[in-house]
Amino acid sequence: KAFKPEIVFHAAAYKHVPMMEYNPMEAVKVNILGTHHLVKASVNHGVKKFIMISTDKAVRPTSIMGATKRMAEYICQAFNEDRRQGSEVKSQNEADCTKTEFISVRFGNVLGSRGSVLPLFMEQLKYGGPLTVTHKDMQRYFMTIPEAVSLVLQASIIGKDGEVLVLDMGKPIRVLKLAEELINIHGMEPYKDIDIIFTGLRPGEKMFEEILTAEEGTVASKHEKVFIARNGTAYSMEKIKEILLEFEALLVEPVLDNHKVIKHTLRKYIKHFGEA
Repeated sequence: KAFKPEIVFHAAAYKHVPMMEYNPMEAVKVNILGTHHLVKASVNHGVKKFIMISTDKAVRPTSIMGATKRMAEYICQAFNEDRRQGSEVKSQNEADCTKTEFISVRFGNVLGSRGSVLPLFMEQLKYGGPLTVTHKDMQRYFMTIPEAVSLVLQASIIGKDGEVLVLDMGKPIRVLKLAEELINIHGMEPYKDIDIIFTGLRPGEKMFEEILTAEEGTVASKHEKVFIARNGTAYSMEKIKEILLEFEALLVEPVLDNHKVIKHTLRKYIKHFGEA
């Protein structure tokens, strides 16, 4: 209300997969209902563009975190569709016609960001190891913080009308290879000077991340590293309101097996959730 921003970058979320598996109510409260609050505030105060930072974990999600971020994408799409339909039926002279465009930007892991694997490895190296890797074949997409920021800014200019944009993350990297290279560049030898141990997959984790489901596919944009996802599933504004009321009720009156109930509710609305 005070600053009347033209663009909002929604980067507030719980992103740590295992933590959200153990705290599903917090994931719903922040990633779903928090997104809804910000979306409404942006619409009410005339924001021109709302950019939601999403994740590759929202694709065919196996985790609470990924599923809640996918629902956040659906919220943005529903508000954008409502804006588009409203613009078609309202007069151009009406000042109260919602003008906010909603765009989601989906990408993978950012090296050096809070909670990412690189700061963990550096901390483990400082104390002489061992470095911990969940599985020898675990693969992830990585980009640096400057790359991520630059591409999100590009996407904010390119994106329009409820699109989900996908950043080109290059090829996935084996986390084990990252650990070995990190030990090497510090002048030591993996498994001799610094050991690497395997701790097993954590709750909600995948071996491989996807940027898209098979049926989505992409369309090229004006930028060589930014693509537009062809989204299949979408919900109307009325349906989104029903879904949000259902989640709000779970937070107001938690049930005994809340974790299971939240997962069941997410599974009703998130295609592929829990399949992988």
